[in-house]
Amino acid sequence: QVQLVESEGGLAQPGGSLTLSCAASINAFEHYAIGWFRQAPGKEREGVSCISSTDNSTWYTDSVKGRFIISRDNAKNTVYLQMNNLKPEDTAVYYCAADYWACARGTYYGDYEYEYWGRGTQVTFSS
Repeated sequence: QVQLVESEGGLAQPGGSLTLSCAASINAFEHYAIGWFRQAPGKEREGVSCISSTDNSTWYTDSVKGRFIISRDNAKNTVYLQMNNLKPEDTAVYYCAADYWACARGTYYGDYEYEYWGRGTQVTFSS
């Protein structure tokens, strides 16, 4: 059974940094692409970033480019999302998801690509 568990989010401050992790209980983790998604109150879920399984190609949505960094440690079955220069609009529930075929060559098509999902973790902005 596949399980994805996000680390606890927490409070973020303007310009601050926060790193989320996604720990996966999945066989052959290195063969799975991992995506990060978020859903803000009253908004639809959106893709934030993904990292491929083959060559660690990455994709970022425009609003986080230059601020967020996705990385993976296959030895630990874990993917990280380092969030820097946080802004109020980054407040959301963040989810990680896994799929064997997604994020090929760092291409993102939609959340429908992803088969397995974590339960999410709240990142709240503190002014």
